Amino acid sequence: MLQRCLDLLAPALERPGAVVVDCTLGLGGHSEALLTRFPDARLIGLDRDKEALRLSGERLAPYGERATLVHAVYDELPAVLHRLGIPRVQGVLFDLGVSSMQLDEADRGFAYAQDAPLDMRMDQTAGISAAEVLNTYPPGELVRILRAYGEEKQAKRIVAAIVREREKEPFSNSARLVELIRDALPQAAKRTGGNPAKRTFQALRIEVNGELSVLERAIPAAVKALDVGGRIAVLSYHSLEDRLVKQVFAAGAASTAPPGLPVVPERYQPRLKLLTRGAELPTEEEIAENRRAAPARLRGAERIREDVE
Repeated sequence: MLQRCLDLLAPALERPGAVVVDCTLGLGGHSEALLTRFPDARLIGLDRDKEALRLSGERLAPYGERATLVHAVYDELPAVLHRLGIPRVQGVLFDLGVSSMQLDEADRGFAYAQDAPLDMRMDQTAGISAAEVLNTYPPGELVRILRAYGEEKQAKRIVAAIVREREKEPFSNSARLVELIRDALPQAAKRTGGNPAKRTFQALRIEVNGELSVLERAIPAAVKALDVGGRIAVLSYHSLEDRLVKQVFAAGAASTAPPGLPVVPERYQPRLKLLTRGAELPTEEEIAENRRAAPARLRGAERIREDVE
């Protein structure tokens, strides 16, 4: 859905001196497209993964000083902009979820289709690994994580098996966890929804990287960083992310005036205009070209007025 993201951001980024933030730099594909499509724009790229920063830095080197890459989590956006002396930006792009590089590198432990150390940290220099979560969290906390972040209906059954097995030997690799999940699930649950380990791996990844709590801070911060006329585009890959983005955008696009006022004062007026009707989905052609795009949901909004205290 890259082309649609570029089209959504275009009216803001075609302005002279526009600054756009790619909050999820990854391997730099979206950033490269932004720099190419908008030749007068400056790009700030954020990523918590140092290897991604190194690889994207090589890719974006031809653009010279137009691209500034920063090792940061995207909820650190206000601090990054302050450090760079940039009061407002004209565009923000989020492409949430795991990058192809992280999925394809076996030793990162994100993918359930191949055996690997259970790490799952997007920044391998900080935080705890998925193995530590599995081996140390109380059973009730593991059940909560699998239900809340993986929407796993069989969370209790899976966690009971995890607790039983970790007492024999701590978890270290993904293949053992995948096998345990297969054995723990009833036959009916194995027949639907693809790989039965998918939901558990998603839940662990979200917990390890604090993805939802980071996103809860990052989306409002990004909206606040937008200049009037600036635009934000967010690609989500599961319902929890999309719901959070939807709530922030809907709140920004609503009047906060008490009911019954004959004239709505400016401080109550909406700050955002929604640019998508609900969440836009990828086309069949995009899914055929890249099956990882299948769950993508795109939402966009434009800043239409300043905050009034």
